[in-house]
Amino acid sequence: MNLESIIEILGETLRGRVLALWGVDVERIVLQVPPRLSMGDLATPVALELARRLKRPPREIATRLADGIDLPPVIAGVTVEGAGYLNFRFDRGLFMATHIRNVMSPPAGDRERVIVEHTNINPNKAAHIGHLRNAVLGDTLVRCLRWLGNRVETQNYIDDTGVQVADVVVGFERFLGEDVDAVRKRIANEGERFDYFCWDLYARTVRSYQENPEAKEWQRETLHRIERQEGATSELASVVAEAVVRWHLRTALRIDIEYDLLIKESDIIRQRFWDRAFELLKESGAVVYEAEGKHAGCWVMKLADSPEFEGMEEPDKILVRSNGTVTYVGKDIAYQLWKFGLLDRSFAFREFLRYPDDRVLWESTSENDSDPDAPSFGDAERVFNVIDIRQGYLQKIVREGVRQLGHAEAADHSIHFSYEMVALSPATANALGMTLSSEDSEKSFVEMSGRKGLGVKADDLLDTLEAKALEAVRESMAEREGAEAPSETDLRELARRIAVGSLRYFMLKYGRNKVIAFDFREALTFEGDSGPYLQYSTVRAENIFRKMRDRGVDARLSDAEVDELAIAVISDDIWEIVRGSAETSAIVRRAVESLELSVLTHHALELSQKFNSFYHKYPVLNEKDDAERQRRAACAEIFRQTMIGILALLGIPLPDRM
Repeated sequence: MNLESIIEILGETLRGRVLALWGVDVERIVLQVPPRLSMGDLATPVALELARRLKRPPREIATRLADGIDLPPVIAGVTVEGAGYLNFRFDRGLFMATHIRNVMSPPAGDRERVIVEHTNINPNKAAHIGHLRNAVLGDTLVRCLRWLGNRVETQNYIDDTGVQVADVVVGFERFLGEDVDAVRKRIANEGERFDYFCWDLYARTVRSYQENPEAKEWQRETLHRIERQEGATSELASVVAEAVVRWHLRTALRIDIEYDLLIKESDIIRQRFWDRAFELLKESGAVVYEAEGKHAGCWVMKLADSPEFEGMEEPDKILVRSNGTVTYVGKDIAYQLWKFGLLDRSFAFREFLRYPDDRVLWESTSENDSDPDAPSFGDAERVFNVIDIRQGYLQKIVREGVRQLGHAEAADHSIHFSYEMVALSPATANALGMTLSSEDSEKSFVEMSGRKGLGVKADDLLDTLEAKALEAVRESMAEREGAEAPSETDLRELARRIAVGSLRYFMLKYGRNKVIAFDFREALTFEGDSGPYLQYSTVRAENIFRKMRDRGVDARLSDAEVDELAIAVISDDIWEIVRGSAETSAIVRRAVESLELSVLTHHALELSQKFNSFYHKYPVLNEKDDAERQRRAACAEIFRQTMIGILALLGIPLPDRM
């Protein structure tokens, strides 16, 4: 029995009591953890909420509810507190003995089929630091959803026919005079990172448009040829996009992120998804043709009557321009319909690559080399689109397009997981080689611009993080006299894990709608609110049991010893850690439901701080009293298992040592 099930049972018991005593059906009983241990372990204000309806004093209602209530075995008693709160206290020993047997056991899930689309980097240049926030948020959401029992499909949308790819193709064809064969040779050159080369070429092309406005015509011509899959230009775009995507996947793998499926925009075009969606939108009246006015010749979605767009000066959205080209949001509506299984056509699929763990990454295809044994994709019950906050308006239009086609439930389950941008602290920008003006140096953060070529490539950031982590690890090892020095390979692996932990935690610890300024010093600190602090705390717990084994002491509690916990007196310091561990399942659920994954990082930080305080006050190894040592060891074991589980959800690797 975990904490969530106890709360559910207790809530149903209270609902039944209210119905039996007063004939009132309460829809939901709120049970919360009080702010102080002295107030108990769970409390409900239900008596205060009923007072007005029943016209009785809340303490009288609370007393009647408490009198003779049938409580689960792990709840030792109930008292009436304050103005009429019902406060419940657990049998600490019995709860601890029960909890240690199923720490971080996944809750019973409803096995909902969920799609999470995240990362979605334009395949025209190297990934930058802002893309890492999207990828980390999306991957952590996937991990949490899966742990909660859902069947999750991770998609990465590849806009291989967009204007950014066209700009790089313009650079190759117009500035460098390189055709497909020349670009393939460049890609095969192991001495040159192709995504880095494209980063500079893209910035050069964009500058040329500003210096020579006539060059914008090259962009329009190139984009049309790519969209229509015409000739060598289209082939070059495909080659560029695939090569850059492969680099993006290597970058993602460095922070332990994998995908199930790549969906290419070119396949949406080839499979005529938009054509079918357009037919449905016209049939439903969701889009209308404007014969006159400023939208003359365009197909427009009329949104003025929709509550979500109420009060907007220009709510209507063009889906098809007067020249016949489709806007991004039009193709996104078609894609969203496919995700929910609401489009009467689908993709074919083929293997794109195999990850080191032999897991297959699939890609969409419209060619003849599809794999008949590919798994089925799409047909989700809920869809999360992880896209930055600036795309909020367009995501509303996608949702409204689904709704206007008569799919209200799918529209309600179309969830925009938005987030704010990532900038750099001036100190970090300088450390990464960016030249800052005196004005930028005084700012709290430095913004980046891919179009101007100003920014930090994700791999450069990771390289620097690993180098700084390796430096810190070497210093730490040098201070430990007599300790066996790890090999260089082990040192570098340790530095990699610390770097990944620091980056992922930093991207998660802030509210998603807060602009964050990445800072090396803050991310890599081993004290306080950081990934390395969580790693260090967990390794510390691991070391307790390693040292016990070294001394010939049985490191784990036997079943009989666990049973003895049920009658033990548990101190407040131990109980806080046990109860905090038991709250983890509910906190993961709350983080997913609110899309505030920082809820989970804050919980992990608080739990680690409590354990480190406990560790310093109550040594386990040198405790002489066997029963007390068992209780302390049980507390350390509960913390260890909880943190291993939480770190896995956060995607933070656990080092062997710190």
